[in-house]
Amino acid sequence: MSATEQAGQAPGHPEGLADRLGAAVRLREDGRSEEARELLVRLGAEHPEDAEVAYQTAWAHDVLGLEAEAVPHYRRALSLPGLSETDRRGALLGLGSTYRVLDRAEEAVATLSGGVQEFPDDAALRTFLAMALYSAGRPKEALELALTVVADTSADPGVTAYERAIRHYARDLDDLS
Repeated sequence: MSATEQAGQAPGHPEGLADRLGAAVRLREDGRSEEARELLVRLGAEHPEDAEVAYQTAWAHDVLGLEAEAVPHYRRALSLPGLSETDRRGALLGLGSTYRVLDRAEEAVATLSGGVQEFPDDAALRTFLAMALYSAGRPKEALELALTVVADTSADPGVTAYERAIRHYARDLDDLS
């Protein structure tokens, strides 16, 4: 269960941590990101082995444009047990996207590829992987993946009418037939 879903103390959290973590998330959601970051940094220092605190701390740094500072928090969150599936997906996407913003495209590709392997049906992870592939100088792979995501997720009548063709070209962009 993530901090935004918690009401009271979550299993595995020390006394009072769930309430303080929830308060920090609410601060971030209310646009009080710097206050949230300050509280989360304190919580992280007090609870360095809590994956959810690390994830929320990374997110708070990202929201403020402090991508380089977010990286170690994302990495710690992903290395510790205890993240919900939703938060793990978010941490993988956040870390991969952050690497891309920091011009660390190969690390972005590796992180997001791992996320896609773990969660193959997650369209957001696949979309961010397409962007990372482009940033890594692999535009053909990026477009192939992006076209596949469009074909897999679009309900647009124009896309669904041409889904077969889109999937064909996603497999072989160089086919002109």
